[in-house]
Amino acid sequence: MTAHGAVTPATGHAQRARHAAERFAAVYGAAPTGLWAAPGRVNLIGEHTDYNDGFVMPLALPHTTIAAASARTDGVLRLHSGGVGGGIVELRTDALRPAPGPASEALERSRGGAQRSGGWAAYPAGVVWAMQEAGLSVGGADLHFESTVPTGAGLSSSAALEVATALALNDLHALGQQSQRLAQLAQRAENAFVGVPCGIMDQTAAACCTAGHALFLDTRDLTRRQIPFDLAGEGLRLLVVDTRVQHELGDGAYAERRAGCERGARALGVRALRDVPYAHLPEVLVELAHDPVVQALVRHIVTENHRVEEVVAHLDAGRIRAIGPLLTAGHASLRDDFAISCPELDLAVDAAREAGALGARMTGGGFGGSAIVLVEEADATEVGAAVTEAFAAAGHARPRIFEAVPGAGAHRIE
Repeated sequence: MTAHGAVTPATGHAQRARHAAERFAAVYGAAPTGLWAAPGRVNLIGEHTDYNDGFVMPLALPHTTIAAASARTDGVLRLHSGGVGGGIVELRTDALRPAPGPASEALERSRGGAQRSGGWAAYPAGVVWAMQEAGLSVGGADLHFESTVPTGAGLSSSAALEVATALALNDLHALGQQSQRLAQLAQRAENAFVGVPCGIMDQTAAACCTAGHALFLDTRDLTRRQIPFDLAGEGLRLLVVDTRVQHELGDGAYAERRAGCERGARALGVRALRDVPYAHLPEVLVELAHDPVVQALVRHIVTENHRVEEVVAHLDAGRIRAIGPLLTAGHASLRDDFAISCPELDLAVDAAREAGALGARMTGGGFGGSAIVLVEEADATEVGAAVTEAFAAAGHARPRIFEAVPGAGAHRIE
């Protein structure tokens, strides 16, 4: 779908790769050793369950971050982005420290204080730091990034940046790490260096998804199953509605939700909320009646894990349309119990459903970002138009709407 303010992967993948290589050469004065790509993601179902040891089901987008890179052996890390103004950010790998350490302060100055943990460059720098912390020998690198993953839209642009960096460094320095391990190192970078207490889902999606499939991930033991998700073959489309409401997970609200979930697990005497059986939820809610905030958080996590299992069952049985009501129920839970929606997300969901969508929900960490909409292929244009018109009537910025086609995880571009 390309109407209604769409975001597409822009030019073809090969053309984008050539552009990234040319920009690297223009910035650093020599051709890169190679190019690596990692995708953004949408989460079909399973929101905020990952840091509760629960179940998630993301799929990779065709939108990617490309890293053009060459190794260095002098301990210097040079970073440059085609999507951010400014020049090269240069750091020493042996001076990298998590916020508020010296390296983070240097990054902060280099980007004019764009974010408290150092702006965009903190993400690739954090990957280098995490690799070194894990005992891996990373001598340095020159990196240039080009991306079509919308930033601030809840589509994991940060994970795409981290995983593209991790894969490039893994190959350049012959580190021998597998995809899931690279995802864990990228998560460590975001948690400890950037300062966002995210779970493992986004980085695993960027590293491990398979084209044409949704990824069913158990975030406790990291077992994965690729589930066929052939929307086109069923006459369906999954639309992404980027509300253009920028979200920022480092502002404390995300961390508050995580802390509340951990408080609930302690109160219930379980390792994580994943261990609360869905069948026992009524008794559990009575037990937590003295703390309505935690009670609501627990209700969302337990019911969301159950929704993921129901979606898996439907997809395994070939009943893709049957997941629509579960998507909508997930949105209501995120809106009412987890309290992380916003008027624009609610409007996108409501307008899409009124126009005939099979189901819709917000996706991502919340407080803005994007919604996903499951529609019959024949209804896609009409539903997209209805959402756009509803935003105009409400005085909101025009949403960007595009089709989510399940794409591939991180890979080297040959």
